[in-house]
Amino acid sequence: MKSLVILISGRGSNMQALIEASLPGRIAAVISNRPGAEGLEIAEMRGIETQVVDQRAYPDRIAFDAALAEKIDSYQPDLVALAGFMRILGDIFVNRYHGRLMNVHPSLLPAFPGLDTHARALQEGVKIHGCTVHFVTSQVDHGPIIVQAAVPVLPDDTAETLAARVLQQEHRIYPEAIRWFLEDRLQLSHNCVEVIDATTDGAVLYSPGLHK
Repeated sequence: MKSLVILISGRGSNMQALIEASLPGRIAAVISNRPGAEGLEIAEMRGIETQVVDQRAYPDRIAFDAALAEKIDSYQPDLVALAGFMRILGDIFVNRYHGRLMNVHPSLLPAFPGLDTHARALQEGVKIHGCTVHFVTSQVDHGPIIVQAAVPVLPDDTAETLAARVLQQEHRIYPEAIRWFLEDRLQLSHNCVEVIDATTDGAVLYSPGLHK
């Protein structure tokens, strides 16, 4: 059975979605870079081993990344899943886990990489927003895209209401992407990801709705 390690920094809502998804693999550990992360308690309550690699204990990113990688490798996971892990990882770390380091980002990449995605989407006046699951590369929020989900931007949306609607979709597509990985259904070639036996109805997204 394949296994994964989940990295978190805070409450871990995406981590919780993965725990509850009955994935065809084992969650070997949840690791946080912050000792007080709420998600650690949630994982412990589910009987999952937890670890902390406190970023404040290391003089620089290279030292932290090396300590984190050592902790991850002690579990020998097939996949490392970032679930609200609020720390930019260096090239050495990212290359170490090439093709098996996954993240979910709250925008339709390549639009709105980085932080404050929902406020920026509203400022730009987009009609469709959403989230993206992708493999992590050294270019932040620009790795090969596995799956995306879109939601309409409503006239009365705030950053908070839009974020809540997008988060629901994160909880839906992140477990699905990880399931595909664990079932060996993802093929990564350069910057493209193919999902084996993926199904689609050919639907087109419109927002606002069409008027005849």
